[in-house]
Amino acid sequence: MTNTLLLTAEYEEKFWPEHPRVCGIDEAGRGPLAGPVVAAAVVFPRYFRPEGVLEKLNDSKALSPERREELAEAIRNTAEAVGIAVVDHLTIDRLNIFRATMLAMNRAAESLAVPPSFMLIDGNRFTPHLPVPWMTVVRGDAKVFSIAAASVMAKTHRDRLMKAYASQYPDYGFERHFGYPTKQHIQAIVRHGRCPLHRRSFRLRELDEK
Repeated sequence: MTNTLLLTAEYEEKFWPEHPRVCGIDEAGRGPLAGPVVAAAVVFPRYFRPEGVLEKLNDSKALSPERREELAEAIRNTAEAVGIAVVDHLTIDRLNIFRATMLAMNRAAESLAVPPSFMLIDGNRFTPHLPVPWMTVVRGDAKVFSIAAASVMAKTHRDRLMKAYASQYPDYGFERHFGYPTKQHIQAIVRHGRCPLHRRSFRLRELDEK
């Protein structure tokens, strides 16, 4: 599906006259039963125009893994700054997933090499740490170029982490489902129990009924 706003970064243009460093922020990993939540923040140069492979940028969930990796490299080579933050499963259990996600998003923005002057965040809720103006955008990963870029960066980073974890916990298939509650993942948990990477605060009916 083609989205003109994504291809032209038209959404950011509304803010560039007053805010030279518009930052898009998104996360990956709110729904899985295991592993961290990862957030990314991306700032493109002012009045940036997508070219080449970046013209194919879209919500990371609508892209193949190969396309996401290709786009992630192009984003790193083109963006003015990229920040990535990882909040582990222990912190998720301690804070809850919403607060952990807010923490990851804020850390991603704080880690940028250049401070943002305006932040566009995917979703409808945000708890900012930085004294920077911001706005949430529902389904922003499918509407706003910089948020879509952050979505790709967060997703590819988290997928690499989960593939690495798969070698430590080979019974669970993390390299295939990345911790999401697929049928195969749930069956593995029922068979082997939870591994140290699983989020204990996420209830699983199949275990609760045993």
